[in-house]
Amino acid sequence: MEAGLRSLELTVRRRLDGLLQGNHVGLLPGPGSEPGEARPYQPGDDVRRMDWSVTARTTAPHVRETVADRELETWVAVDVSRSLDFGTADTDKRHLALAGLTAVTQLTVGGGNRIGAVATNGAETLRLPARGGLVHARGLVRRVATMPSAPEGVRGDLAAALDQLRRPPRRRGLVAVVSDFLGEPEWERSLRALSGRHDLLAIEVVDPRELELPDIGTVVLADPETGRQREVETTPLLRREFAAAASAHRDRVAAALRRCGAAQLTLRTDSDWVADIVRFVVARKHAWSGGGAGRGRPA
Repeated sequence: MEAGLRSLELTVRRRLDGLLQGNHVGLLPGPGSEPGEARPYQPGDDVRRMDWSVTARTTAPHVRETVADRELETWVAVDVSRSLDFGTADTDKRHLALAGLTAVTQLTVGGGNRIGAVATNGAETLRLPARGGLVHARGLVRRVATMPSAPEGVRGDLAAALDQLRRPPRRRGLVAVVSDFLGEPEWERSLRALSGRHDLLAIEVVDPRELELPDIGTVVLADPETGRQREVETTPLLRREFAAAASAHRDRVAAALRRCGAAQLTLRTDSDWVADIVRFVVARKHAWSGGGAGRGRPA
């Protein structure tokens, strides 16, 4: 477990490190404490902010502006329900969810930033307080990775995990949601309630067999959360109907996330998920750089 998590962290860090530096605005009220630009002194300015070096060079009194502290608080809601114990390609969805969590921790840790998590399997909820530092970030990923699956018959409850991020109210920051988003979007109301105070990122993990069935004759399909099974014949008609239903479901999820104002990153078990994350981050950084003044959007 330790070797696997360390390898995962190194893989993410090698490709993503440094992509998001400085991409969020100050989150603390008031003038802050970081040094900014120097400007000529004006009557009423605090003399304690006099910049004597600039004053000496220009022979005119100058004060040094300050900017808000750039501290970001990130919370990650992680769905670790039984439906993630599935994968038919290069990896399974649970590993992919951990990869998404690791990427978020690597992109936000450092600089006084803090990260916390709420993980749920439907039967129990793991709450990890927001703290700073790489040691805490590694421990957070480890605790989520070792969280057991729920007993058979227990469905995940993403909405309950999101509600825990609303109470008590938390300082403005970034909320990332890692899930396969199967089932109806009953979590939409909870996620939308968070959008008024936080920037939102949804990381969807997908396996190709959830999108279309192969032509393999008779197959037994099982619901990993309820344990129900059904034997079906993968006829052309069934495969078309299955693909259409899967596409319609993903459209509903995407529409719900858009209504909540969440950026969506999709990771597939049959693709280069690191490259997908890099493309997403670079695109978000480019969009942020071209944005106007006002509240920044963490990539």
